[in-house]
Amino acid sequence: MSSTDTTSRIGLDVLLRDEGGLYCVYQPFVDLDSGAVPAFEALLRAPADSGWPSPMALLGAAREAGRLADLERASLRASLADAARLSHGRPVTLFVNLEPSTLTRRRDVVLEALASRAAHVQVVVEITERALAEDLSGVLTGAEELRAAGCAIALDDVGVHPESLAFIPLLRPEVVKLDLKLLRTVKDPATVVVAGAVRAYAEQAGAEVVAEGIETPDDLVRAEVLGATLGQGWLWGRGEREFVPSVSVPERFAARPIGAVLGATPYQLLGAGRRIRHAPKHLLVPVSKTLELMALEASVSPVVLAAFEDVRFFRPSTARRFTELAERLPFVAALGVGMPRSPAPGVRGAALTPGDPLAGEWTVVVLGAHTSAALMALDLGDTGADADRQFEYVVTYDRALVTAAAHSMVGRLTAG
Repeated sequence: MSSTDTTSRIGLDVLLRDEGGLYCVYQPFVDLDSGAVPAFEALLRAPADSGWPSPMALLGAAREAGRLADLERASLRASLADAARLSHGRPVTLFVNLEPSTLTRRRDVVLEALASRAAHVQVVVEITERALAEDLSGVLTGAEELRAAGCAIALDDVGVHPESLAFIPLLRPEVVKLDLKLLRTVKDPATVVVAGAVRAYAEQAGAEVVAEGIETPDDLVRAEVLGATLGQGWLWGRGEREFVPSVSVPERFAARPIGAVLGATPYQLLGAGRRIRHAPKHLLVPVSKTLELMALEASVSPVVLAAFEDVRFFRPSTARRFTELAERLPFVAALGVGMPRSPAPGVRGAALTPGDPLAGEWTVVVLGAHTSAALMALDLGDTGADADRQFEYVVTYDRALVTAAAHSMVGRLTAG
């Protein structure tokens, strides 16, 4: 019987005990300019004689058994204890991997482990891109809690699904990790698009970009073409139980919380000195439709978030337009009092409470890798014909303001 047969495996319960033998190896991140090592990634391993052929098999079994959070607790504890010991008291930056479901449903496991880390251990939490569309609000909320605990966020596997590039400005990760397949397809136009979108975000946000899978000097050149600032791969090591000599550059991996905008509304974010205009609704509808068209024509598809005050303003003609948007864009959401969970095919709905200040605003946000635009309007309370209702409004292409407006709306969404 092979060692990988399930009957010869050490059971999960045994592995998850303190003496179960789970451990981590550490792969360095290398600065592509200086060659210095500023951080390490913890990679979970089971004992060689345990019968588990790979960490992915172990993760899959833990997920199926409902023990994923327990496995991640064990991994976090092991890696944080190692970091405190192997660094010999010197500052060290450690990347740890976290499944999206643990981030959104069992943050207590993570926060408990982080609370016991040594003061000289800086932590960056890696999550994959796959959960962003499923529970955008939950991921963003979880990321903010981790940032409040002092942890930066790294978004892993970027490029596996190019449409998910639209979510990067919303999560605002401090580190973006390019999927290792991109290193083998540098000349592919799709890869160039992904790399360009990531580079644009990194330059705007001051984020680090990591290229994984670097095995040869030629790979190193390809990583630089992709815009990477850091590299990982067998060129420098497959993962060892000890830390190689490193330098501490904590400011490169400092957590940057999104902050109070999550609890605001788009119109509340308009600062003093911004020019406010007045117009009836029928003159602003073409502006809204133009933003929708901009989203459809963008070279890298953005997300569209819209607040309609009340579900009665999400008319059949609007539902048809938003259905088309949802067919072609990675994420489309509509918010309003009485808004159902699915107001149109593919559209994520969120019901506002009548007392929510957003219920008095009409907002359309388009945000992506290369696109940022918004209509932000405040209902002035007219009771006449709908088309003639007066609004204060701003139309803006200011990326920082549009991003903040998007954050304030995402915080009101729930998992689909």
